[in-house]
Amino acid sequence: MIQLRTVLTPADNCGAKSIKVIHVYGGSKRTYGSVGDVVAGVVDQALPTGVVKDAEIVRVVIVRTNKEFSRKDGTYVRFDDNAGVIIDKTGNPRGTRVFGPIAREIKEKGYSKIASMAKEVI
Repeated sequence: MIQLRTVLTPADNCGAKSIKVIHVYGGSKRTYGSVGDVVAGVVDQALPTGVVKDAEIVRVVIVRTNKEFSRKDGTYVRFDDNAGVIIDKTGNPRGTRVFGPIAREIKEKGYSKIASMAKEVI
């Protein structure tokens, strides 16, 4: 469950060090986002040689959450951190690598490019 002002760790190599969530897409009354949802965030810290810069507003797909979520087969999945991948307007990732495991719901929601770059899909 990702809400406003949640700090995400970037799961790609676009140059951001931390991302703060400023909006959850999907309606004016939507307050939480989960795995596979798109949120708007601002880059809090960035590397000077990275693709993104400090205070840049970006779109982020959530790939890992601390809060467990259930699947249709009855299993629960939980990760150690809250992480996201920065995407452009067409849905393609801005980085060239994805670090750490991601949930398979990412591929089911249409982000197969992110799933193919990940080392492990759980």
